[in-house]
Formats: sequence, structure tokens, C-alpha cells
Amino acid sequence: MTENVPVAPATTPEQAKASAAQIIRDLDTTSGYWAAVWTICCLPDAHVICDAPIGCFNLVGTAVPDYTDAIPHIENLTPSVMREQEVTMLGTAGAVRRAVDGLRAIHPDRQMIVVSTAESEMISSDHGDWLGKLDPPVSFYWSRSLEDDEWVGRDRVLLWLWKNFGQGGVKDQPVLSRAVNIIGPTYGCFNSPADLHEIKRLIAGAGGVVNLVYPYEAALKDTPRLSESAVNVVLHREYGDGLAQELGKPFLHAPVGIRETTDFIRELGKLLGAGDQAEAFIEREKKTTLQPIWDLWRGPQGDWFSTTEFAVVAGRTYADGLVTFLGDELGMKLVFATGHPIKPGEMDNIAVRNFLHKRQPGFVFGSINEKIYLAEAGARATHFIPAGFPIPIVRRALGTPFMGYSGAVYIAQEMVNRFYETVFNYLPIDTVKPAGGGTGGPPGPAAADTGTLIWSDAARAALEARVEGIPWLSRISAMRDARTQVEAYALRQHINQVTPEVVQRAIA
Repeated sequence: MTENVPVAPATTPEQAKASAAQIIRDLDTTSGYWAAVWTICCLPDAHVICDAPIGCFNLVGTAVPDYTDAIPHIENLTPSVMREQEVTMLGTAGAVRRAVDGLRAIHPDRQMIVVSTAESEMISSDHGDWLGKLDPPVSFYWSRSLEDDEWVGRDRVLLWLWKNFGQGGVKDQPVLSRAVNIIGPTYGCFNSPADLHEIKRLIAGAGGVVNLVYPYEAALKDTPRLSESAVNVVLHREYGDGLAQELGKPFLHAPVGIRETTDFIRELGKLLGAGDQAEAFIEREKKTTLQPIWDLWRGPQGDWFSTTEFAVVAGRTYADGLVTFLGDELGMKLVFATGHPIKPGEMDNIAVRNFLHKRQPGFVFGSINEKIYLAEAGARATHFIPAGFPIPIVRRALGTPFMGYSGAVYIAQEMVNRFYETVFNYLPIDTVKPAGGGTGGPPGPAAADTGTLIWSDAARAALEARVEGIPWLSRISAMRDARTQVEAYALRQHINQVTPEVVQRAIA
């Protein structure tokens, strides 16, 4: 199953230098192999044997899922324990066979699936032929670890599971008139538990019955049941369409924001022949779940939304959804948005980093990369809200959705609460001197007594220039802190007049 990879044409030193300057840094390290593991291992009656050294197994099987999905160890994942002699002389077939025999003795009821890795693909370890001749046969999946990212990888493996374990059992499967499959939730996907919980709620409200959540709440033996549904809902826009199209039933994408959710419920109700029930559900939701949005809009917070800037760097599901909800529905000012995979004209990581070093919106939705960029810029006035991996954050609670009506309420509530934190920073705070002298924080009013200080016009202009890049909502607080810092410095240095040079030395 190996593929011929075209060799890049020779380049001049100048071209190589220009190409090196365009390398995109700070990308996540996931691949088609990671996607295969995090998809197949959701199925408890499957066992993945990754054709890899033991160290490469630990990262995807133990480390990363622990700080994203709160899974200490994926227990149905085992390495073939590839060693140096397998790579250089013997090939990895012997190591894979030992792993298969050992696991069959422990888990005779599990379907063994051998998955290639970057290491095995580099030495062309394709085991599909001989594994298929075992009794019972063992499936082999070429993950394209060196070629596919996690989104393409998840799309491919979902379709592969259906073709290898689903299609053969569909002949006598009846189609249930109001049955709905949810396709896509897997390990390693941001916010899956909460968003899945909300989508189940919306499906029930629209008159549907969840048939199968695949693969997150299914078993491998359930795969043929995918054909029973009348409608499919694809949870993430990054992947899942391939399987939904292959199933040949109408499918919808899970919604983000109020308008998308309303359209989703109406369309789902129509497809299920439950239009009246869907409309009644929408009307109830307006008076219940969505009531906080209406209350926020009638309060002073309503004016704040239209004057606040935001930026998004996330997967396509959340990047597109947040832009529509925050920008089009709440009227916030979009500074930039970049999704994964990147659309033409969107910024890569280097461009995002450079932008955030120069200008920081009031809110940034993103991953650990954007959080680091903001820290590099000293952007303490910007509120960072996690919206995608990679980032060490656990989202197993069901009350933190981004999707649906509940997601709209949660996002608005989170932003208003961050706004209140900003307002708190405007308040004057008395600081306490620690015992033995010294200061315990910014100088208080006595230390910054401006009665003996004269500010030149040029000094005031220099101070204003210092805070120009800070979002306007936080600028008053930042200006106050900077002025206090400069005046405290001037008093310590026994300076009577503040000049631009004093401002520069004090803040530096």
C-alpha cells in the first residue's frame, strides 16, 4: 500500500533560503496515525496494535489524552515494540505477529487492527496481505501518518471502518423513520462531550431519536447499524462528511450560534416529518434556554458587545461558528479568524504570531500557541478563551458547550464574566507594605503624589503612545498604572519634571 512520493526539484541556495523563511512553526504534531488511534480506540471491542517503537506509543496513548480527554491510559492500544534489528534487518512482521498472538490470548473477543505509523511507513512495512490470511484474519490499516493531518486522517478511518466492518451487515437493516446518527466525536477533539450532549438534546427536541453515536459511544460490532438512520448529523466540519456521503442519507452539520441552531432544528424536524414538534421546541427554547441571552442584551452588557474586538484561531467548526455568532449575531468586531484547515487568504501561525505581537484584540479564542503569543507580547489586557487543541485543558464536563442554544448562552456568559474582570481592574486598590519595609505592589497615592511633579506635553504624548496597542476597554486602567509607575520612578529619583526620557526609563 505504499505510495510513490514525487521528489522535489533541486533548488538554488537563494530559493532554499526563501523556502525556509516560510516554514510554519508551532503546529500540532498529530497525524493520520494519531487520528486512526483516537478514532478506532473509542470502540471497546477493537484493539489497535500500532506498528511502532514503544516510545511512540506513549505519547498518543497516554500523555496527550490525559491532559485533553482526562484518560490516563488508552487500554486497547498496544505497540508492536519495533526494535533496531526490525528496522535494519528483519522487518517488523515478527514483532507484529508476537503482539497479535499475545493479545489474542488475553482478549480473544476483540477485533485486532494493526495500524501503521510514521516509523513503519518509512520502511514500507505493509502487513495487509499476511495478516488477512490469519485465522481469524487481522485487519491492517495504512494510516498515511507521513502524509495526512488529523482531520483527513479521521475522515479516512471512519470511511474505512464502515467499508470493512459495516457494509457487510446492512442487507436486512430496517431504516427507522426518526433515527439519527451522530458521526464524528472521537478522542482528541476539543469540547466533544459537552457539544455532543447539546446536540443530543437538540435532536430530541426536533423529534428525533439518537440511533448511534459513532464511534464515541459505539462498539465495532454496531457499525452496520449506521445504515438504520433516516438522517445523520456530522458533529465537526473538519471531518465526517466522507462517511455521511457514503451512507447515502441526508446529513446536517452541528450548529454554532442562535440562527444556525434554529435552522438546524427546523431542517431536522422537516427531514424527520416532525416539523410541528420542532417549531414548538424552538418556541420553548426562546423562553427557557435562550432567556439569559435576551437578559444580557437588555442590560448594560448589550452595548459592550458591539464595541469589543475578537479574533479566532481554531478548527473549522469553531472558527466559522464563532465568527458567525459573535460577529454577525452579537455585533462584535472581528479582527481576524483562521481555521484549521486554513482557507485561502487566512493567516498561518507565523502571521498570527506577528499580528498578536503588534495588536491584541479584547478577546482571542485559540490554542496554546495563541496563548503563548499573547504572553510574549505582554498582553495582560486581552482575554484568552480556549477554543481548540493543542492545549492542556480538560473538557469532560457537559456544561461547557460551544454548539447549539446552550453553547450560545455559555459563550456569552463567559465573555461577560471576563468583561467584569476587566472592570474590576479599574477599581483603585490599596496595597499593603510587607513587614520590614519595601512595597507590596504598585505605589499608593502617597508615593505618587503629583503635587511636586510637572508633566510636559511631550511626556503625556509618549505615555499615550505606550498604551496605544491595548484594547480600548482596558486602556484606562493601563494608562492609570503606567502613569503611577512613571510618577513613582520620578519621585524615587528626585525628579521634578516628567519628560519623554523619564517615561521611557520608568516603563523600561
